[in-house]
Amino acid sequence: MSEFAPEWLDLREPADLRARSSDVANAVSARFALRDDVSVLDLGSGTGSNLRATAPLLPHRQSWKLVDHDAGLQEVAKARLAAWADAAQFSDDGLHLRKDGREIDVTFVVADLASETAHLLEQPLHLVTASAFFDLTSPDYIRALAKTVAEHRIAFYATLTYNGQRRWSPHRPADNQMASAFHRHQLRDKGLGLAAGPMAPAHLADQFRLNDYSVIEGDSDWRLERSDRMLIEELVRGHAVAVSEIGGVDAKTIVNWINVPRTGVVVGHTDTFAAPAS
Repeated sequence: MSEFAPEWLDLREPADLRARSSDVANAVSARFALRDDVSVLDLGSGTGSNLRATAPLLPHRQSWKLVDHDAGLQEVAKARLAAWADAAQFSDDGLHLRKDGREIDVTFVVADLASETAHLLEQPLHLVTASAFFDLTSPDYIRALAKTVAEHRIAFYATLTYNGQRRWSPHRPADNQMASAFHRHQLRDKGLGLAAGPMAPAHLADQFRLNDYSVIEGDSDWRLERSDRMLIEELVRGHAVAVSEIGGVDAKTIVNWINVPRTGVVVGHTDTFAAPAS
């Protein structure tokens, strides 16, 4: 299963929703509590899971622009969002959704974020958001994004950014060797420069503070147990594939590691909310 296949994104969505930091979510909600409407840009939007999780925090009228490089994922997002809503109307440029008393207009943009992010930020916006995205981007991308967001005085909300913590149950001696190789793989170029990987949360916080933003962070760790068996199995498989690609761990060690029956795993993530200090 590809990391960005709809099936993978569907599998991880319940775990993402459970993991989100309530403290950070409450800060987002408080920021927009006095507004009647909000305009949101969602980067690397996938199948729309970030909209589904974030919309309940925002005002009655919402306008979302979902941006992804994969046109196929955008089509899946339309179907998933229409099924999620209480009512949905399709139009030439997107969707109008009704959900729990909220009116949500959604447009979809297929774009290469490596070259088009700055242009997307030129439109009037109140919030830029992304989920499980910034560990795939480079420190330079994060630096440029924070600078441009701050120039436009837009609020910023990133969820589920991987922070490098991963604890398997049961623990095995090869876990640390596998984790080290996995992190080397994470630092490769994912299309947005050499990736920040597990250092992404620190880069986000530092860059927004340098631009005079107030920053709130909170843990959003996956805590997976036996009931999450399918997701754990996919994590094991994806971990092993990444380690095989990067090298440095012999095949026998990888095979033995895969065959350990896992009953749980903690995967560390960080949620970040940044807003102009004034």
